[in-house]
Formats: sequence, structure tokens, C-alpha cells
Amino acid sequence: MRHRVFVYGTLLRGEVNHYLLAAACYLGPHRTDPCFSLHNLGAYPGLARGGHTAISGEIYELGESGLCKLDRLEDYPRLYDRVQVPSRFGRAWIYLYRGSLKDKPLIRSGDWRVLTDDRNSVRASAVLLRRDPKTRIAWSRRPAASA
Repeated sequence: MRHRVFVYGTLLRGEVNHYLLAAACYLGPHRTDPCFSLHNLGAYPGLARGGHTAISGEIYELGESGLCKLDRLEDYPRLYDRVQVPSRFGRAWIYLYRGSLKDKPLIRSGDWRVLTDDRNSVRASAVLLRRDPKTRIAWSRRPAASA
């Protein structure tokens, strides 16, 4: 069975966990309806329903084993829940954060890359160098983001 997945954080092209999508088919960029909030959890973002922000990301198509890899990364169903959202490519899975978002900064743009693209930014360095089990690859080894 094939699955479509909407990614919005460390799974994006050029980000530290994108290697998990090596066997997936990139379908294209996507922006959700404005019904979410995106929060900076430190080394990765957390997405929640109930906000007023459209979230920027990418849609991929992958097989069952690829989805299982993403489930492991996202610690589904303990840390993240997985639900489907509409996209121009058809319904796609999206991971929603289940933990507390109290005192977690809101990413008002809805775009994780706003925090991580500028490698000379002190803010990007702080986010990308944070040690976390979900972001094991050092920022210095992170491939450059494609345009």
C-alpha cells in the first residue's frame, strides 16, 4: 500500500532527517489550510490543531515500510498522532504533537525553514545544534537546502 505524507520539519529536503525519505517519491510543496499552530520545540517543531496558521511543507509518497520508519522517528502514537489532511495530491498523513505546548514559541509564519535556513543566524545555530534523539546528524554535516 502507498501512503502520502505531509512533512513540515526535520524531514524536509535539506533537513537532518530527510534521509528517511530517500526511497519516497517527492510529489511537491504544499501549504495546509489555516487551522494549525506550529511551535518550536527546540531541535524540531510540533504541530497542533486549533490555530489559525497555514503550515508550509512537502508531500511525499512512500510504502508501508517507509511509513513505519517515520512512525518510529515521530514516536507514534506516544509523542505524535497521525491524521489525514487534504492536499492537491489527495489525502496525506500529517503528524500532530501530543505533548504540552505551554511556553513553546509559536512559529507564526508556519514555516520551519524560517528558523533553520540561514546558516549564519545565531537562532538557526541554536535550533540545529541542539542535541536530541530525533536530530542525530550534526548541523555541520547537514546538506545545503535546495532552492
